[in-house]
Amino acid sequence: MGQNQLIKGLKEKLIELNHKEFFKFLEEALEKGVMVQKIIFEALTPGMQRIGELFERGEYFLTDMLIASEMFKEAMEKMKPLIEKRSNVVRNTVVIGTVRGDIHDIGKNLVATMLEASGFNVINLGVDVPKEEFVEAVKKNKAKILALSALLSVTVKEMGEVISELIKTGLRNKVKVIIGGLPTSETLAKEIGADSYGKDAIEAVKKCKKLIEES
Repeated sequence: MGQNQLIKGLKEKLIELNHKEFFKFLEEALEKGVMVQKIIFEALTPGMQRIGELFERGEYFLTDMLIASEMFKEAMEKMKPLIEKRSNVVRNTVVIGTVRGDIHDIGKNLVATMLEASGFNVINLGVDVPKEEFVEAVKKNKAKILALSALLSVTVKEMGEVISELIKTGLRNKVKVIIGGLPTSETLAKEIGADSYGKDAIEAVKKCKKLIEES
């Protein structure tokens, strides 16, 4: 089976939530030397995005999203040694997390994984993260980028609180801030003083790379 067929099969089996066939395709892809980045950006990421679309349309349910998320995480664990072997140079650090009051993490974890695969050192703080913890992580890890995620509109204001805390502690000019999640937008980013906005995982990675280039 050729590389393109393997990539297509991986994406299809992920969308179908077919665990057994998905990992058979993954094993063959790795055995045949398919690049990890190709697997992530051409199969896993679009597959997860399609699952998200089906969820939004009511064709998939929360249990389906959780199954897909676990398959994605398991695949990334299998590929982690190959990702870590890519480079031994000093990598730019990104601190990422879902803001206080919000416990959604599927989209945030997808961004974190893609950033890691793109060569960033990622500190994933998880969900329901208070502003003080974000600031401490930025300071401790000398992070170049802080990525804030939210899915609930009521927690969006917390993003502004995190930025205010960065200003208060004198760290704002040392870190770039990018926001993302369903209720966020380019307009919101400007309103709260963030540096950038990513509408999806692919764009978030591109924007992070651009922020590093500009810093």
